Amino acid sequence: MDRPDGVRCESSNGVVLVDGRAAVARTDQNFICATVDWWPPERCDYGVCSWGLASMLNLNLSSKILENAVKKFSPLKLRLGGTLQDKVIYDIGNTGGPCTPFANNNSEMFGFTQGCLPLSRWDELNHFFRKTRAVIIFGLNALNGRVPLKNGSVRGPWNSTNAAALIRYTFNKRYPIHGWELGNELSGNGVGASIAADQYAADVISLKSIVNEIYQNSTRKKPLVLAPGGFFDADWFGKIVNKTRPNSLDVISHHIYNLGPGVDEHLIDKILDPKYLDGVASVFSNLQGILRSSGSSAKAWVGEAGGAYNSGRNLVTNSFVFSFWYLDQLGMAAKYNTKTYCRQSLIGGNYGLLNTTTFKPNPDYYSALLWHQLMGQNVLATTFNGTNKIRAYAHCARKSKGITVLLINLEGNTTSQVYVNSQVFNSIKASEKGKARSMFHHHRISRAWRNTSCSVALPEHAIEATSFARY
Repeated sequence: MDRPDGVRCESSNGVVLVDGRAAVARTDQNFICATVDWWPPERCDYGVCSWGLASMLNLNLSSKILENAVKKFSPLKLRLGGTLQDKVIYDIGNTGGPCTPFANNNSEMFGFTQGCLPLSRWDELNHFFRKTRAVIIFGLNALNGRVPLKNGSVRGPWNSTNAAALIRYTFNKRYPIHGWELGNELSGNGVGASIAADQYAADVISLKSIVNEIYQNSTRKKPLVLAPGGFFDADWFGKIVNKTRPNSLDVISHHIYNLGPGVDEHLIDKILDPKYLDGVASVFSNLQGILRSSGSSAKAWVGEAGGAYNSGRNLVTNSFVFSFWYLDQLGMAAKYNTKTYCRQSLIGGNYGLLNTTTFKPNPDYYSALLWHQLMGQNVLATTFNGTNKIRAYAHCARKSKGITVLLINLEGNTTSQVYVNSQVFNSIKASEKGKARSMFHHHRISRAWRNTSCSVALPEHAIEATSFARY
């Protein structure tokens, strides 16, 4: 068999075994999530400025393409936050100065001054969220009031006054918020700064008390409290989970950038290497072990995952090849009982689901949408007998009786004939086995000869990007 570019393809066989008798894990109903960041246009990495007007402060909320891209999920979870969230003041109450945007300053942490969220912009954002039926998680500034130390850590309790004022304003305006997340990448050694686990736990308990007090006489659903939105450190995460149990912390969130920096010229090799993909499984497994042994009611989320840090890499993390990493991450995270997975980003950087300037979908937008439409909450034990270049995941189907199987072929020059067996159907009479097999939905993603294309064709499920503007 030859590929369109004339390269000869080999073939192989394999069997997918799905145990459909009982779920091994369960995701939230809306597992797919994307992030919206704070980075201004001046944010550059390795000489490339890829953020444009994609910040919460300047994103064009009147774009019909953007509106309908979000609406298509009905709903899409959006996690609002990122590196600069711990430098944001909310323009309510006595903030001690004017509400000014971020400005370049190389002497400041992360290269930018403190920024401000005007209430008028918060109102505009919430109007957009209501119109698109988005489910919102907002990341709060966790460094307010802290004293920085020379070793990069900070001392002292969180000053919650400004955050509490924003939460109360949001409540009074009747804006629905699914969750409030405290801080960004301040766990363990931290990125830019770090907070000791004992202090962070005390601050989480304070945030929970604020939310409980504001919502105490309301029939509206109380928002979740999430933390720490940082990189997994077993000792640090174990401490915060134990000190916030049984129910002060609703979600323990962590970030994944396991491919290294976006400047790495070997990103595609990593993406297509099954051993490299398997390397992050220990993070999911160890976090679940902490939760099981702690007696905490907290659930695990991936709060931010862009694969390659420092804004990704153009023509890699925004192209077709990145769906191999992204879909494998979704499958693996769900298998380890992760409830929600937030992709960095919805728009902005070189890893957006949408193009930063045109808002048209990149290939991973379609991967996210297909997952949302086909993969149900119940995760099934799945193994593949054959080449290690095939990755297999299975869930109960989202909208029908049956099973959805996701198959990922990492090998560019090999086609595989795959047979699917499920223990659920072993007891079905021989005459009914044909019907049983028809209950499977297969979603396959295979290596293409244009790995770095920023467009993708989806037979039968095709969605024209430009048609979003016409809905």
